[in-house]
Amino acid sequence: MQPLNGITVITLEHAIAAPFATRQLADLGARVIKVERPEGGDFARGYDARVRGLASHFVWTNRSKESLTLNVKHPEARRILKRLICENADVLVQNLAPGAAARLGLSYESLAAERPEIIVCDISGYGVEGPYRDRKAYDLLIQGEAGFLSVTGTEQAPSKAGPSIADIAAGMYAFSNILAALLNRQKEGKGRHIDISMLEALGEWMSYPLYYAFDGAAPPARTGASHATIYPYGLFKSGDGKAVLLGLQNEREWVAFCEIVLQRPDLAREPKFAGNARRNAARKELETLIDETFAALSADEVIQRLETARIANARSNDMHELWAHPQLKARDRWRNVGTPTGDVPALLPPGSWHDGPPRMDPVPALGEHTDRILQSLGYSQSQTSTLRSEGAI
Repeated sequence: MQPLNGITVITLEHAIAAPFATRQLADLGARVIKVERPEGGDFARGYDARVRGLASHFVWTNRSKESLTLNVKHPEARRILKRLICENADVLVQNLAPGAAARLGLSYESLAAERPEIIVCDISGYGVEGPYRDRKAYDLLIQGEAGFLSVTGTEQAPSKAGPSIADIAAGMYAFSNILAALLNRQKEGKGRHIDISMLEALGEWMSYPLYYAFDGAAPPARTGASHATIYPYGLFKSGDGKAVLLGLQNEREWVAFCEIVLQRPDLAREPKFAGNARRNAARKELETLIDETFAALSADEVIQRLETARIANARSNDMHELWAHPQLKARDRWRNVGTPTGDVPALLPPGSWHDGPPRMDPVPALGEHTDRILQSLGYSQSQTSTLRSEGAI
């Protein structure tokens, strides 16, 4: 049995942070009811149409959920939502605009008065207190506020991360905090309010550069695909134009790199390259030496030398190469997940599933489960039809 089987999660979510958190809960067996606007639903449904007419972000973060459409401006729709939470929910997750959930009567204080065991997780850009509390926040903006752009990119220009890392960080901390709150509820019998800030989540991930710049010290430089403070560590081109990634961590590896990869054992005895700090200071000279060696080799030949020297290495794959990655295939990590337009492949969630597979049910169509959920609350077909005609659902 999946570990969260029997747990019900109600979520008022959009974009990435909250949907990613609740998808993890669904993977572990929780029933996740996603409340969406009747007109358009979660706006991430419209980001693109790359997955057989569906949005790539939405397909990624919304499998195994039930979609319920409610127009919360309608009084009966608000009553339905409150009943769902107070009669059925173990967890409420929301990342609406600042203050919106409280105005709907969905603050932790309000809900806990009726359902003391409820766990409420609020996800926002900056948290529920402080001078930035009411500011809107998108992933790129948080990457800037958290200093991520200052250490990412090249010397000439900062660069954002490709995936939405501020959203992902917040989603994962929401997930882990909800799991902890469920465990605590087993011990103490009461719920908890969880306040997740995107700024604080990404700020935690920025702790290495924060400490590197401790007490007014210079922060890490922007070095593209190279490491800011360890060298050689990064991307290098081979003679066939393909990129190879490699990284050295200690002096044993430096000696092996000189002797086997560069075939220049004399470099291991050069005082100016002794120790990482000196190699980092001389990175331009070292880069030239490495490029000269690699220019005469194919990527496969470079990797063979690196493997012989036991130097960590990898290929710089594109998305098509990731789809076909031999390691993922060998470990049987792909499954099929249903969508309104047909099955698509999906990676198993990280981890071992020896005691049973994760839940990987279909991605819902907008409002697909509305009638069934209302029926479970005692609404007749005629009442449901009336609500639909009034625009409540």
